[in-house]
Amino acid sequence: MTMKNSVKACLLSMGLVMGSASTYAAGWCDSGKPVKFAGLNWESGMLLTDVLQTILKEGYGCQVDTIPGNSITMESALSSNDIQVLAEEWVGRSEVWNKAAQSGKVVGVGAPIIGATEGWYVPRYLIEGDAKRNIKAKAPDLKKIADLTRYTELFKDQEEPGKGRFYNCPAGWTCELENTEMLKSYGLEGSYTNFRPGTGPALDAAVLSSYKRAEPILFYYWTPTPLMGQVDLVKLEEKPGVDKKISIQVGLSKAFHEQAPELVAVLEKVNLPIDLLNQNLARMTKEHIDSPKLAKIFFKEHPEIWHGWVSEAAAKKIAATL
Repeated sequence: MTMKNSVKACLLSMGLVMGSASTYAAGWCDSGKPVKFAGLNWESGMLLTDVLQTILKEGYGCQVDTIPGNSITMESALSSNDIQVLAEEWVGRSEVWNKAAQSGKVVGVGAPIIGATEGWYVPRYLIEGDAKRNIKAKAPDLKKIADLTRYTELFKDQEEPGKGRFYNCPAGWTCELENTEMLKSYGLEGSYTNFRPGTGPALDAAVLSSYKRAEPILFYYWTPTPLMGQVDLVKLEEKPGVDKKISIQVGLSKAFHEQAPELVAVLEKVNLPIDLLNQNLARMTKEHIDSPKLAKIFFKEHPEIWHGWVSEAAAKKIAATL
């Protein structure tokens, strides 16, 4: 082979490799492979999922799909690349996620929600009373989770009158497992029933029903959620030194993270301001708006937020569908 031909061959080879790499980088959606999302079943997760799907579908021409399941099964599916995106991953909360992240099977990117909180709550009227509703304080000294041993009668479980009732997360949620461990660590498992509502809406219904009737209720909850905008609650203090900083990221499978860097770069930028998010979630409940419709409303009303996440071309494509 002459030097000239050798150079040509080398350049051709480099071109093929570079072309292949370029195709590989942009190839996930171009190849027709769908981007499969975890079908999250809580309000903020549903809305964030629809926002991300709209971006990828309308802005970047991707096929998208949603696979239903609870958070633990979805994290397992993410680690095996059966799904590619979990829109709202509470990083560090789940052993499934932790193990998958340590072994490099999943990757968390961005910060789609900042300022989230969680804990055990009671209605404020139990501690402070409510003059407007003519409610007297029944537990003025209740401040900490550790105090609950003295209040089993106040939170009486009608099905097990000798115990109080703690409303946990629905079975299968990561927080359900953590709260179960907390009942043990605070020595409450013998004095409180660990009640698990069937769904998130069932938990909401229990809280709202008790609140409207000014009854005692002890439950786990979190933000961002529409419920927090509807009721006045007090978060019970945990043990000294407990630090529950919440980090929420977009969870990605290793394969998707490696093969679709241009899409990953978009997902890294997504952030819904928490005050706006809470307002929209409350709107979802009050106006009975489903998540896909609310996502579309968000894109219509707040271009100043989402335009910064996507390319100019993608922004025009998304705007054209609204």
